[in-house]
Amino acid sequence: METERKYVNLVITGNPGVGKHTTAELILKQNSSYKMIDINKFAIDEGFAEKLENGFEIDTTKLKDEIKGIISDRSLIVGHLAPYVIDEIDVDLVIVLRKNPYDLIEVYKKRDYQDSKIKQNTGSEILGVIVNDSIQSFGKEKTFEINTTDRSPEDVVKIINEIIQEKNNGEIIDWLELIEEKNDFNKFF
Repeated sequence: METERKYVNLVITGNPGVGKHTTAELILKQNSSYKMIDINKFAIDEGFAEKLENGFEIDTTKLKDEIKGIISDRSLIVGHLAPYVIDEIDVDLVIVLRKNPYDLIEVYKKRDYQDSKIKQNTGSEILGVIVNDSIQSFGKEKTFEINTTDRSPEDVVKIINEIIQEKNNGEIIDWLELIEEKNDFNKFF
């Protein structure tokens, strides 16, 4: 009989546009025992976010204190702010979704992001800021990367399930090589 790791609290994080919410919704369809916590929605609903011209400014200190109170068994926590507002002790597994920065530019243009916000988010993706911060916050042994570029949400969830079952170690993603190869540093930074 196969043994399966049972994760109580699962985090789906990554830069905007990588497929966090789509993936989380599919996980919920497959396993309704999870309680989804959308970090951004919680921050806005609870008044920890101030609307600005190009998005929201979130008080992560207050958010961290308050969000801890709603995490329970079988939480599916979704949002790019996870490494900054969730405590390591409350997390069993962290999935950092990644996407080719060239594809992200197109996603951001469709979302009408300003050029400065496009550069900020694609730069963060290229440098692996959320992966690094997730490893710092939750530990390397709990943090796994998945490249969502050209993968269906179903394929991404399949990989997550394999990681949970210890049949997949995720990926190591380095967009810097791609940017260097194309000599496109000025496009992103």
